[in-house]
Amino acid sequence: MNEENDTNTPSDATSSKPKSKKYRKEKPWDNEDIDHWKIESFTREDNPYSFTEESSFATLFPKYRENYLKEVWPHVTKALENVGIGCLLDLVEGSMTVKTTRKTFDPYIILKARDLIKLLARSVPFPQAVKILDDGVSCDIIKIGNIIRSKERFVKRRQRLIGPNGSTLKAIELLTQCYIMVQGNTVSSMGSYKSLKEVRRIVTDCLKNTHPIYYIKELMIKRELAKDPKLKNESWDRFLPHFKKQNIKRPKKQIKKKEYTPFPPPQTPRKIDLQLESGEYFLKPKEKEAREMEKKKEKRKENTLKRKAEREKAFVPPVEDVPKRKKRKAKTGSSQSAE
Repeated sequence: MNEENDTNTPSDATSSKPKSKKYRKEKPWDNEDIDHWKIESFTREDNPYSFTEESSFATLFPKYRENYLKEVWPHVTKALENVGIGCLLDLVEGSMTVKTTRKTFDPYIILKARDLIKLLARSVPFPQAVKILDDGVSCDIIKIGNIIRSKERFVKRRQRLIGPNGSTLKAIELLTQCYIMVQGNTVSSMGSYKSLKEVRRIVTDCLKNTHPIYYIKELMIKRELAKDPKLKNESWDRFLPHFKKQNIKRPKKQIKKKEYTPFPPPQTPRKIDLQLESGEYFLKPKEKEAREMEKKKEKRKENTLKRKAEREKAFVPPVEDVPKRKKRKAKTGSSQSAE
């Protein structure tokens, strides 16, 4: 009996596994405790040799950022020297350059330095922009200037993204755990890759006329659902709100069709023709001036009378509602005594 039980156990194990993983052996890294997405720090020991070629990136910055970059540049050079990157600020061309040096050991740090100067050019303050040099932080600069043609609509929708006193932007920052900076025709964001994807979706859809409040609601529900371990491997579609697009039918302007006539419309009279009709054309220049003066005087009189009437309105007493006195009915007893 024991032998039969022993023979049944391997078949049960194989039947529980899916067909695709039937002959797959267990690996030491197939463990839930190991975080496969963790980015381990790159040290000098991983690459003791220097690079053979020099890599460099340059970006232009607007004129209004010049004074701020002058003040901050010593701190920028110090931060980049710690990582083995050289930097240069050219105020004549209006550009910032970063390049690798003999001390550089991390091959990816030059791309991080490129992102740093991009963020500084897009009005991100230096204390915030320096965080891009950390391994867990990445950035995304979203161009929003070419999404809408109308300038007025663009300004309104960009303001909708910021919200009253920046409340909408602050809510998105708290829910996505990102830093967001709206400046001109770009939106700069800093955070993890997953949250940057959410920010990009919210920003682009906001400029395509979808209010960010819908995404804020969705993110709040997702955050609450993530706390429940039972719903970890389940679909959350049934909990998330589904908003339908509503096309509001606006009343169309009724265009009145004109009757077709083969003849062209009558020619509008010229200024000289009107003067000839009124006889003004034949008057002398002095007489013309006298006429114009009379017209001006008449207009002034009309305006003064209107103003006077408006002033007098303030002194007109309002109509008071006088309560009506009730007529007393003659008593029946007194009438009988009189008789």
